[in-house]
Amino acid sequence: MPSCEPSIATRIVRRTIAPLLAGLGVSACAALRPGRLTDGARDVAYGLHPRQRMDIYVPSGRGSAPKPVVFFVYGGSWANGAKETYSFVGDALSARGFVTVIADYRLVPEVHFPVFIEDGAQALRFVRDNIARFGGAPEAIHLMGHSAGAYNAMMLTLDKRYLAAVGIRAGDVRSIVGLSGPYDFLPFDIDVTKEAFGNARDPVRTQPINFARRDAPPVFLATGSEDTTVLPRNSERLALALRKAGARSVSLKIYQGLGHAGTATALSRLLQWQAPVLDDVVMFLKTSVHPVCQTARKVAPRSASNVAPLSMLHGEEAARRSWSGLRSRAGSGSVVCGELRACS
Repeated sequence: MPSCEPSIATRIVRRTIAPLLAGLGVSACAALRPGRLTDGARDVAYGLHPRQRMDIYVPSGRGSAPKPVVFFVYGGSWANGAKETYSFVGDALSARGFVTVIADYRLVPEVHFPVFIEDGAQALRFVRDNIARFGGAPEAIHLMGHSAGAYNAMMLTLDKRYLAAVGIRAGDVRSIVGLSGPYDFLPFDIDVTKEAFGNARDPVRTQPINFARRDAPPVFLATGSEDTTVLPRNSERLALALRKAGARSVSLKIYQGLGHAGTATALSRLLQWQAPVLDDVVMFLKTSVHPVCQTARKVAPRSASNVAPLSMLHGEEAARRSWSGLRSRAGSGSVVCGELRACS
């Protein structure tokens, strides 16, 4: 078995998928091997802090036409994580034609809310201003995140203050993909959230669900039916809040049998057999049209292949009917009604 020196984040992911990898006869180290970055760049600085660095993955043989961009934010309880650990995400998306950016950001306990979100905004501004050098289209930037990273990406997308502070319009984000993210987790009653958010002046303004808005870009929320770390209700409730606010394109999929890490690890080459997460994400990204563009071009919203979109309903009746529909589509036992026990 090959050896490697694992980071904390690597060990977290490795413990989660080790049984699966053992069944395949390969090591967790091999599954998380750093990407090649053949035509991209590693450790590109977007700020002065040592953790304000990003890796950029570029499709091989990309040609002259600018490619859409995915800005991916990894999780780790806002306290752990390294961009190198998630190179499999860069490999998977760049192989499908997306210039992919994975950035480190400052972590707890060095910083607390909202600094890790502000780092994301700073990185995104750098991407917008420089991604053309790597063949990316600055007008076609999609956000995507897993777990705590999905929280960061969703706050960047829904709370307009963060992007406005760095000169980016909210409408400049083409779409947002949230994988197993915590979006509605008050009160802060576990160590993870106390450490990251305990000093927030207004806890209500830390929750993505409270920024659901009509002009949100297309949203794809994915979670696993067996996620006991960030319960599926987080995605379900955000989907309903967005639809109630009048958002035009909201899709939710609950992957049967997947746990918390599964929505991310299923993107990797070795574990794509677990669930069609990569195919669904790619289809969503390729068919997403921002509401502003939908109005201008009079194009009806499109949803990802094999993804159940929420119906075009509004108000309390909409919430009731949509919730019922979500439960029926999710399948028996897949909607967990309980408290958020951890965020990673």
